[in-house]
Amino acid sequence: MTAFAYIGAALAEIAGCFAFWAWLRLDKPIWWIVPGMASLALFAWLLTLVDADHAGRTYAAYGGVYIAAALLWLWIVEGARPDRWDLIGAAICLGGAAIILFGPRGAAA
Repeated sequence: MTAFAYIGAALAEIAGCFAFWAWLRLDKPIWWIVPGMASLALFAWLLTLVDADHAGRTYAAYGGVYIAAALLWLWIVEGARPDRWDLIGAAICLGGAAIILFGPRGAAA
């Protein structure tokens, strides 16, 4: 469930932010922000579905997923293929996200 929540949240956040980008930078009509705002609300709701004790840890781990999803958006939606440095950076971020999310939590920190 966590993976689906993170992937859905990333897509919703990127789509919502892209709607604002399109309005302000690509001269799309202002009504583009309406679905953008709905998408950003969906993003926030999806993050609440992640099973974690603290919101900050959820958001920190989500950051790695967001970076990987943004590079997919770059490739699929914007037509710019990520280079090896993009892919290496995303892999490092996903590794960090996994450590944050799945690392053992105990009395001895």
